[in-house]
Amino acid sequence: MTASGEHGRGARALMLQGTGSDVGKSLLVAGLCRAYAKRGFRVAPFKPQNMSNNAAVAEDGGEIGRAQALQARAAGRPSSVHMNPVLLKPQSETGAQVVVQGRVEGQARARDYHELKPKLLPRVLESFAFIAGDADLVLVEGAGSPAEVNLRPGDIANMGFAEAADVPVVLVGDIERGGVIAGLVGTLALLAESERRRVKGYVVNKFRGDVSLFDGAIEIIRERTGLTCFGVVPWFEDARRLPQEDAMALENAAGRALANGVLKVAVPRLARIANFDDLDPLAAEPGVAIDMVEPGRPLPADAAVVVIPGSKATLADLRLIRDQGWDIDVAAHRRRGGLVVGLCGGYQMLGRVVADPHGAEGPAGEARGLGLLDVATVIAGEKTLTVAAGTDTVTGAAVKGYEMHIGRTEGPDCARPWLTLEDGRGEGARSVDGRVMGTYLHGLFAADAFRHTFLERLRGGGFEGFAYETQIEATLDALARHLEAHLDLDALLAAATPVS
Repeated sequence: MTASGEHGRGARALMLQGTGSDVGKSLLVAGLCRAYAKRGFRVAPFKPQNMSNNAAVAEDGGEIGRAQALQARAAGRPSSVHMNPVLLKPQSETGAQVVVQGRVEGQARARDYHELKPKLLPRVLESFAFIAGDADLVLVEGAGSPAEVNLRPGDIANMGFAEAADVPVVLVGDIERGGVIAGLVGTLALLAESERRRVKGYVVNKFRGDVSLFDGAIEIIRERTGLTCFGVVPWFEDARRLPQEDAMALENAAGRALANGVLKVAVPRLARIANFDDLDPLAAEPGVAIDMVEPGRPLPADAAVVVIPGSKATLADLRLIRDQGWDIDVAAHRRRGGLVVGLCGGYQMLGRVVADPHGAEGPAGEARGLGLLDVATVIAGEKTLTVAAGTDTVTGAAVKGYEMHIGRTEGPDCARPWLTLEDGRGEGARSVDGRVMGTYLHGLFAADAFRHTFLERLRGGGFEGFAYETQIEATLDALARHLEAHLDLDALLAAATPVS
């Protein structure tokens, strides 16, 4: 296979499947996208099916998983809804919103979705062909694990897709959680014979310590499976600097000590938290600590600001806030002169009332909001999916991001919008004293000047010089170098096969 400039042979593809969830597939695909792009290849990421409430608006319109947006950035190309043709956004323990090629196509309970999957496969393959049509190399990411053989009938996320698209597979095992030998050997043993032949080798991820200690394990795995080891990847500490794919990252972080920040941002951990990567630029800022408050713990009284994040089930998470007594904590914080910010669903919760008359996010209903903004929300109508930019009405600092919400929010406080968009429209709302504010715009804290003025308002100065987007680019470059050093990228490239 040749680099950019000699494209005549068409695209090749290679799929990474995990021995379990959260083994680091998304990070590996992002790093490989950047590494091969630096070698001159036109690289594109692809994930047939994703389950995440951390989504982004693709540059061609519509929703995709946040991880695929990051992978597209790593590859140096515009994001597309076809990079993640099926996105499941959980709304309850057993049901999810189904997004197909960027657009909501309804809701489905888990059992119903398994019956729906065979009907989605043609559209997944259509998207794959679209992405492959403008690439030298397509790096495909599986979901969960192919070892979940009870879910194999109708599968479109792992081996079901690999067989339908005739794509070779590399297994990824996570040594941090233990049992990686059993995970690799056991996964292969559970596959059908045709699927085993499709597996070209494996990668061991998240190794801490002396990598040479795994040499004996490589021989054991070879004897048991005959598989090639493409490399053992040491733990990449700077992965925390990149946007995370889903809420599992928050669960893994629960209970960890806060960073040594002098300014604390308290965030209630909602059950259906969505687009929590809005908080990443704040967490990355030197001198700031994000306190993700798990249920059972009050919001800290020493927080400078409370941020109510986005939610995929606004009424249900509003009920959780009341059940936990966080509504009392937020009100007390407000009385002490603290700042309260609501993002998307959190913005809706700050108002007087939230109504979901048609059950767009779960059972139909209506609830009293937190009453900190004089606005009311009706969750109905078409979903807003748009990239937007504008300025902060208070400081004039530029912001940019995207809107992704169902609902209309109106009321007197909307006459004091938080932002002014490029088309002149006001967006969001502020209280009379400016201590409570909400917006539908995701990603606004990534704008350095805006973020710094926002934080300086809370602490009176000292926030300047840190460039968030520059850090993301530097981290992707460092990740690419990390994989170049520890994986056999030539062998992985050789394992990729032409897209038929």
